[in-house]
Amino acid sequence: MAPAPPPPPICLPFTGKKPRRRLSFSSAQPGGSPYTSSSYSGNSSFTASQLSRHQSYSSQGTMPAKRGLETTRDVDALTFYSDSEKYDDIPTDTLPTLPSGKDKKDKPKLVRSNTMTGSKKSKWGYGWGIGKKNKEKEAEAEREAAEKPPSISSGTNLPMYESPRIMPVRSNTKTTQFSKMTGMTGTTSQTLARSNTRDTQNTMQTDSSSTLVGSALERKIHPEESLTEKVDTSDRLNELRALMMKEKDPLQYYIVPSEDAHGSEYVSASDQRRRFISGFTGSAGQAIITMDAAYLITDSRYWIQAESQLDSNWNLVKAGGPANPKDWIEWLHPLISNSRIGIDGRMISYEKATLVNSKLASRGTKLVYPIQNLVDIVWKDKPAKSRDPVFLHPIEFTGEHATSKIARLRDWIRSQPPEVSQYSRSQEPSSSKINIATLITSLDAIAWLLNMRGSDIPYNPLFHSYLFVSLERAVLFLEEPKASEDVNAYLQSIGVERRNYTEIWAFLRNREWNSQGKIIISPQTSYTISLVLTHFRCTVLPSYVEHMMAIKNDIELEGLRRAYLRDGVCYVRFLAWLEDKISQGYDVTEWEAAHRLTEFRRKAKHFMGLAYENISASGPNAALPHYSPKKYETDMISRNAPYLNDSGGQYLDGTCDTTRTVHFGRPDPDQCEAYTRVLQGHIAIDSAVFPEGTSGHQLDVLARRALWKDGLNYLHGTGHGFGSYLTVHEGPQGFSSNVPLVPGHVVTNEPGFYNAGKWGMRIESALIVRRCKTRGNFNGDIWLGFERLTCVPIQTRMVKESMLTKEEKQWLKDHNTRCYDMLTPYIKDDKRAMNWLRRESQRQIGLANPAPGGLTVDWG
Repeated sequence: MAPAPPPPPICLPFTGKKPRRRLSFSSAQPGGSPYTSSSYSGNSSFTASQLSRHQSYSSQGTMPAKRGLETTRDVDALTFYSDSEKYDDIPTDTLPTLPSGKDKKDKPKLVRSNTMTGSKKSKWGYGWGIGKKNKEKEAEAEREAAEKPPSISSGTNLPMYESPRIMPVRSNTKTTQFSKMTGMTGTTSQTLARSNTRDTQNTMQTDSSSTLVGSALERKIHPEESLTEKVDTSDRLNELRALMMKEKDPLQYYIVPSEDAHGSEYVSASDQRRRFISGFTGSAGQAIITMDAAYLITDSRYWIQAESQLDSNWNLVKAGGPANPKDWIEWLHPLISNSRIGIDGRMISYEKATLVNSKLASRGTKLVYPIQNLVDIVWKDKPAKSRDPVFLHPIEFTGEHATSKIARLRDWIRSQPPEVSQYSRSQEPSSSKINIATLITSLDAIAWLLNMRGSDIPYNPLFHSYLFVSLERAVLFLEEPKASEDVNAYLQSIGVERRNYTEIWAFLRNREWNSQGKIIISPQTSYTISLVLTHFRCTVLPSYVEHMMAIKNDIELEGLRRAYLRDGVCYVRFLAWLEDKISQGYDVTEWEAAHRLTEFRRKAKHFMGLAYENISASGPNAALPHYSPKKYETDMISRNAPYLNDSGGQYLDGTCDTTRTVHFGRPDPDQCEAYTRVLQGHIAIDSAVFPEGTSGHQLDVLARRALWKDGLNYLHGTGHGFGSYLTVHEGPQGFSSNVPLVPGHVVTNEPGFYNAGKWGMRIESALIVRRCKTRGNFNGDIWLGFERLTCVPIQTRMVKESMLTKEEKQWLKDHNTRCYDMLTPYIKDDKRAMNWLRRESQRQIGLANPAPGGLTVDWG
């Protein structure tokens, strides 16, 4: 009989009193390199001066632009030195000189290092840069680097959706919610480095800039963000209150929503009115201003952020909290009586305005709609509207021509029954009661219907417009500078005329469709549009275009499969890089980790930008579901708490949304139990089989059942629909919706748990609804299930095996094996990523028990 396998090795590296090292020199020094004569005295030919600019994508790049439909993108040439670094080979002349042992004080101590990973470590437990640094030489090298002009001419940040007139290409159109940096370069940046290192005492700066080249390095050194500071809103509020008093009938309240005139979740810089008036940068919330107070109402995702950003003029209302109102409508209702509440009618939907008016009428109060937006009057330096050109989305990605989509929409208009009053003597409807057209105001619906994309909204390839479609004609309201000759020719070829964006109001007032009948609008259409049309000329129905775009065709589904596979490759490369750095003792910030993952994605085929702002969180920050780090306001990734990364790329063939939670140390029992419950909920949704007519809301309990057993829960939704190179939140379907799931729907599956102030965790994968075969096949072929798109392994370190059923263990093993099989062909040349993927797909569940003496090991 063969001997039993040896136990896992116990690593006892030599460690000294020197604190863990940060990744590299400060990013404030563009020419800085960790390989200076003081820290690396080997004979390597690599020097800071030889950091060459590789071909890289940049709107201000120095490489000549390529033309034509089939081009080799510059971004594909961007390389990372870290992809080929031999981290296990230490230059011989950098090894420490061990003491003779004559003096006990000189003897090295055998101490237990962290046992957080089973990844391969360097020979002596050290990384690069061993030895005492020569302070004078280091300072001299930094001065020389600072005096040397950077060789990188591009100062771009993440490219977002700007495209030329021929073929969609990426450029710097990312409009973040933070102002551009001013005066944040050079030595100034050093003063802004964070000092809180949480579980390390190292105060050196680090940004692994040594492994970035070209525009990637420049994006890292000069991100388009600055320190978030509280804004003094006193003058703004005083001006706004003066305008409230100047109204013909003075206003007692004024409401500033987050949305734009199209009800968008993300809005352009020129539409961030609530942010301007309050200083709060979160994506959700409403500002309510009275003559003597100001209130911000937002949900639990943003409570901590709002508390840190609001100045003393504001009061935070925690919507959805215990004993708190669920939204601003419920909060406002008991406080008002015989009041006038002002709001821009374009910024509130027909559905919400109707609800508010019905509730306020009983209290002698009503909404009023000033002619001008009062915040716009106060906002003296308001950014201009985007004039970036729109571009066409090819049929190879859409799977259906725009003419076919418009024809289907017109068939639906014809099928809608006319309005006939029950008191009418004649059962024949008059021509004025027949539905003859629809007005589409949702930006993603317009982009999908016309197979066009734009760059007006951050993280969303959309453009500001309205679309009127009748049985005979179609009119797109789009500003002239945004439409190139090719776009105008395309619109003409599909029977769509173009008029300027602001002409929509004259078009509606003058009834320029030249025929009697009703216009169909959705409940999300702005209330102002319904007022212009009047209820005699409009019919309110759920958006049919939203229904059409939610059911993906075969081409879109295949595109999503390819996009998630490429995104999974980037995610695995990133996790392998991150664990490798941390296992060597480097400290990595949350922002640095998010930035590095974006750089990996930037090299992927068809990459067009991020789908949303990176969520990269460790420790207490991970307990905030929508926390997003900033370069100068970020924490170190802890080795003692879970690290959560929720991010995704926008690709020409799909929009991605993936979350994984990992641990780089030894998780405690509470973390393991919570993570296992979250995983069980994730598996329950993924494995569900259900009959036609079942909604996501009916399945939601499956994700929470395991958590509920232990009295745990999460306050956000379990999942949402997403687009095909559109928005990351899309459609009527989701696990909070009563809309029945049908084949072709796509949804995310993202249960989580958040231990406030300590740690948080979430596991998210994307799913396709499809038909499945069952043994009983009761009532025929009516049974549905899910196909998993996401191809990223789930770490087993925090899983408590004894809590899993046999089926759940098999699901976990099958998922990780599937990821290995699908990703291997794409990363087989990346030794580090390949080793990480192989280990994660083969490792056992959980951690080994502590060895005698308290030493701990991990499965290899």
